[in-house]
This record gives sequence, C-alpha cells and structure tokens, in this order.
Amino acid sequence: MGWDFDEIILGEPASAKNRRQIVTHGGKPRLIKSRKALEYTKTFNQQCPALNPLLDGDVCVRVDVWYASRRPDLACMDIIMDLLQAKVYANDRQVKATMSLWNLDREKPRVRIRVRSMDSRSSTGVSSFSASQIWGVET
Repeated sequence: MGWDFDEIILGEPASAKNRRQIVTHGGKPRLIKSRKALEYTKTFNQQCPALNPLLDGDVCVRVDVWYASRRPDLACMDIIMDLLQAKVYANDRQVKATMSLWNLDREKPRVRIRVRSMDSRSSTGVSSFSASQIWGVET
C-alpha cells in the first residue's frame, strides 16, 4: 500500500496555536500570520512539489515531525494541511484521517509528509475502516 505523496520538508513547522499575531493597521486591530508561520510557509512552498493532477476525493495525511527541541507539541497539523492545498489536494476538507508522530532531531528539524487517497466509502465514516485500510499497518 503505497503513498501518493511522500516528501520531506526541511525546517521546523509553526504551531497552529501560535501562527497568528495581532497588529494595528489603519488604527484597527488585524490578525496576520506570525513571523514563524510566514517564514515556514515560504520555506514549505520552496521545497514542496505540486502533484499534477491533484488528488481528488478523500485522503489521509501522516506527518512525522522532527523538532529541534522538546518544547513544541504536534499543533502543526493545521498549517501543514493548509499548505498542502493546491499542491497535493484541492482543499483540506478532503482530509478524513490524520496521524502525527513527534520526534527530536536538534541538528536537522524537518517534516515527512505522506498523503494517500482513500476509498470513496470513507465519506460514510472513517471509523468504519480498520487502521490497516487507512495506514497500511495492523493494529
């Protein structure tokens, strides 16, 4: 059971929790992406190839993250799923199952992202699928 997309993106992803900052523009408060989220977005876009054609239908996403320190948690899934839009699939609403694993590598922080098309029956409820049907492993 192979992956339709399998790439390693160098750099430490921004946390979804910390990816917005409040600034004042024209005397009004605005929410914009944090500096780290903007930098990671640029880094991601430079490294991530686009599939042609994009995956259609339901997909599952597995993300293995190697952080440079023990401080971050796995709150990067949202930003990564957003960044995969228009590169791997059309919209992150196609994602019906996710798996993320935390790792430590102080010298080379990175993310390995794998995406696989799912059986069209997944839209009736992923919970009816066994782990082996989604991830290709036995539970």
